[in-house]
Amino acid sequence: MRVLITGGAGFIGSHLCDRFLDEGHQVIAMDNLVTGNMANIAQLMDHERFRFIHHDVTKYIDVEGPLDAILHLASLASPVDYLEKPIQTLKVGALGTHNALGLALAKGAIFLLASTSEVYGDPLVHPQPETYWGNVNPVGPRGVYDESKRFAESITMAYQGYHGVPTCIARIFNTYGPAMRLDDGRVVPNFVRQALLGEPLTVYDDGSRTRSFCYVSDMVEGLHRLLHADYRGPVNLGNPREMTILEFAHKIIAVTGSPSAITFVTPEDERTRDDPNVRQPDISLARRILAWEPAVSLEEGLAHTIPWFRQQLEKDGRL
Repeated sequence: MRVLITGGAGFIGSHLCDRFLDEGHQVIAMDNLVTGNMANIAQLMDHERFRFIHHDVTKYIDVEGPLDAILHLASLASPVDYLEKPIQTLKVGALGTHNALGLALAKGAIFLLASTSEVYGDPLVHPQPETYWGNVNPVGPRGVYDESKRFAESITMAYQGYHGVPTCIARIFNTYGPAMRLDDGRVVPNFVRQALLGEPLTVYDDGSRTRSFCYVSDMVEGLHRLLHADYRGPVNLGNPREMTILEFAHKIIAVTGSPSAITFVTPEDERTRDDPNVRQPDISLARRILAWEPAVSLEEGLAHTIPWFRQQLEKDGRL
C-alpha cells in the first residue's frame, strides 16, 4: 500500500510510520511540526519507501500519485497545547479533517480518523461504550478539543454516507510510550519526568480521578486492525485497566525507585476544569470485531518507556 499519515512526526503517528514501513508499504508522513518532532522520524528520512511533507493540514492537501489509505492523526492532543492554541485546535479538527477526507475521496483511499475518548467528556456512563453520546461542555476550556473531535467524527460519517468514502473511527484512550514529549503536560510524561529528576509528583486535587493507560504498541496494533476491518462506526481502543491518578503516582515512584514525594495541588488556571473524573473504555466491540485487546501490562510498558524518558533528559542535560 501507499499510505499517508497526517501527524506522522507525532507520538503515535511516528510509531505507525515504523509499523507500515516494517510491513513493506510506502509511507508519507505529513506534519506541520507544531507538536510533532523530526527526531521521532529521523531514522526514517533515508528510507527508500518513506517521504516527509512539512505541511499544515488546515490548508489544502495535495499529494502526488495514488494513495490506498489515509490515517488522520494530526491534532493538538495535550491540554497544554489546546489551551494555548484553541483556534488552531478547532481548525485541525474541522478544516484538517475536511481536507484529509477530500483527499481520500479524490484518491479512492480508505480513511481512518484518530478520534479520542474525550468525545465522552466527563462521562455519566462507566465504563464508556461506543453507544454513549457523552457529556461535553461545548463552551468550557476543553471544548475546543472535545468538540473538534466530535465534529471530525460527524464529517467522517457524512463523507462515508454521502460520498461513499470507506471510513473508520478510532476513539483512542490514554496512550503512552517512547516518543512522547517530555513537557507535553499529560500525566505520564509529568510523573516520569518528575520521578527521574527527584522532584515531587504533582497530583491535581485529591488524585481520585481515574485513567486507563494503553501502551503504544497495543494502540498501533488496534489501529492497524481497524484500518483493515470491514467496520465503519466508532471503535474504542484503550486498556480497560483503570486506576486512580494517585495510584499511578505511587506506581511511577515504585518502578523508578525515585525518592520523590507526592504533592497535591489545585491549579489556579483551567487545566482541571471539566477534567473527566473517570475514564475507562468498554472494549467489547474491539474484542468482537478486531479480535483485539491490550497485550502489554502497565509494568512492562513502563519498563520500555522510562529508559526512553531518562535518555531524553540526559540529552537535554537535565540528568
